Amino acid sequence: MATAALVLDDARVSEAHALITLRAGELRLLPLRGRCAVDGELTAEAVLEPDMVIEPAPGLELLVESVHLPKVVMALQGEGLPLQVLNAVVSLRTQPVPVLLPRYVGDADAHIWVTGGDWRVRVGDGPTKPLLPGQELLVNGRRFAALTTSLERAGQSPTRDADGYREPLRIIARFDAVHIHRGAELALVLDGLAARVVSELVAAAVPLGWEGLAAELWRDDSDRGSLRGRWDVLMARLRRKLRTSGISTDLVRSSGNGLVELVLRRGDVLIDET
Repeated sequence: MATAALVLDDARVSEAHALITLRAGELRLLPLRGRCAVDGELTAEAVLEPDMVIEPAPGLELLVESVHLPKVVMALQGEGLPLQVLNAVVSLRTQPVPVLLPRYVGDADAHIWVTGGDWRVRVGDGPTKPLLPGQELLVNGRRFAALTTSLERAGQSPTRDADGYREPLRIIARFDAVHIHRGAELALVLDGLAARVVSELVAAAVPLGWEGLAAELWRDDSDRGSLRGRWDVLMARLRRKLRTSGISTDLVRSSGNGLVELVLRRGDVLIDET
């Protein structure tokens, strides 16, 4: 479309082929009406990184030269709700405690979304209104405030996913894939190395040492410092995926003595299909 930020002159590219959106402090590529390959493999979602090659059509290659994140982003906080960055569409529930869901949920108490760079809000069945930084919202007797914040500060905000906040998790581990369900909803699918880590923890049913796990993941690397760097990058990416899906980043927890464990809450279920 002529209104797109990047127009590609190729008959194989749809009018709304893909979207780049800011989620959990990362710029993500989301194919829409078209298919996209990243570094030669079809993908449903990918975090933009320098030197990444994106193919919206076979042979049509786009090189990501650099990635620049915004200095400030829109966020929401209030009574019982820690500071949280807003995705393009979020739903606010206030009972039993406030929780911000990173998607549209029809029966939520309020919905917030962005259209053409402008934030909009609708509380209950009320009218749609503009949402500006500094504006207060009253939802079911609770007060919330919209504000701008830096990505650095937003990344330090606590993630809410304690008992009673959401339905219990059902984690199905299949070694190269892990499906995490929340109630009847499929909340997240992990694959690759992240899935292998979670699957190993599910199969073991006890905390495991990170060094042993890392050595299994990268058998061609015997340098402890290199393994530690690779492990830290993997854990950061895994936790971002959990946070983006509204799941507590403490689901996979690293202890101070070199162990990694799954932290389950009441009602959570593990299914080992490895």
